[in-house]
Amino acid sequence: MAKSKTAALCPCGSGAAYQQCCERYISQGRSAPDALSLMRSRYTAYTLENEAYLKKTWHPRSCPVLNLSQDRCKWTGLKIVRHAQQERTATVEFIARYKIGGRAHELHEVSKFELEDGQWLYVDGVFPE
Repeated sequence: MAKSKTAALCPCGSGAAYQQCCERYISQGRSAPDALSLMRSRYTAYTLENEAYLKKTWHPRSCPVLNLSQDRCKWTGLKIVRHAQQERTATVEFIARYKIGGRAHELHEVSKFELEDGQWLYVDGVFPE
């Protein structure tokens, strides 16, 4: 018997069910308590093509125009390399795996986050060599 979608493991790779993991931020409107949780939930939002959540959690000064339906990629996994958090800023280094046209790719990024009005926001990222 197949698992229901709500009982399925969260795409962020935490090992928890989606219902107990990223859903509380993406669908229930709760703010992520830290940058790492926000990073995981944003990755999950990409897998779900949830542009509204991505825009909501992207700092307004750096948020681009999004159109995930045109991207046509399938996200296949997330690995957190490291994270560091201070009082109002944080960085999360990650490797996200995806496929386009059946071909595997990786996105390796060091993301910057800021805490603003009690909510963590993604600012931008750099790609390490």
